[in-house]
Amino acid sequence: MELIDQLHRTLSLQEVPKRIISLVPSQTELLVDLGLEENLVGITKFCVHPVHLRKTKTIVGGTKEVKLERIKALKPDIILCNKEENTKKMVEELQEIAPVHVSDIIKIEDSFELMQQYARIFDKEAPVKVIIGSIREKMGKLQEQLKHKPAKRIAYFIWKEPLMVAGKDTFVDELLKLNKLENVFNTSRYPETSLQEIKAKKPDLLLLSSEPFPFAEKHKPYFSELNIEIKLVDGEYFSWYGSRLVKAMDYFKALNF
Repeated sequence: MELIDQLHRTLSLQEVPKRIISLVPSQTELLVDLGLEENLVGITKFCVHPVHLRKTKTIVGGTKEVKLERIKALKPDIILCNKEENTKKMVEELQEIAPVHVSDIIKIEDSFELMQQYARIFDKEAPVKVIIGSIREKMGKLQEQLKHKPAKRIAYFIWKEPLMVAGKDTFVDELLKLNKLENVFNTSRYPETSLQEIKAKKPDLLLLSSEPFPFAEKHKPYFSELNIEIKLVDGEYFSWYGSRLVKAMDYFKALNF
């Protein structure tokens, strides 16, 4: 069968792939939730959900750099990548080993599209339908809960040195909007910033994410001179797509900003 991925690349598959390598943590979790754990033969060191996976699967590297010979030895039928997480060079090299599917996620609907593509690739229409239905239902309830809540202006921090935030055209920004949180950064992707710039933008709230930089309580004093409310947030719920969105909606409902 011929399939089109989210970069509009064509993949040709002779049959349903049985041996899968996933180079994206949130996509690895999705595959497990689709009942494909046994088919996973290789993952990255950052594929931390479910927690036992790194003990039972071959680690082929990280998201930016992999061991090609190790991947080749696993004889995959398909390799799953993402435009943001993985590099173009990596995808080009991996294509010499097996068909490569590349996702590109900015909107929640992009995540649904990815799941539907996986449904076709791996013959998993039923579980994909259940997951998407659950996310849509929970998302509707969250929107109803927040309907009359005034929007807050926020800055969402992802790195400390240099100081970096999530900007526009990111999945993080999409989930911030879902939570009625207005991003004070209009720059695309992940701009560097400074305490002076943050102060000038006058956000109501600073969100310190647990990933990719592991912000914690000890980092709050760094921002104290701004005299702005600070909250620590679980970065997985704001940046992981796929089946993680089911739990994310429950997490968002419990937030009290």
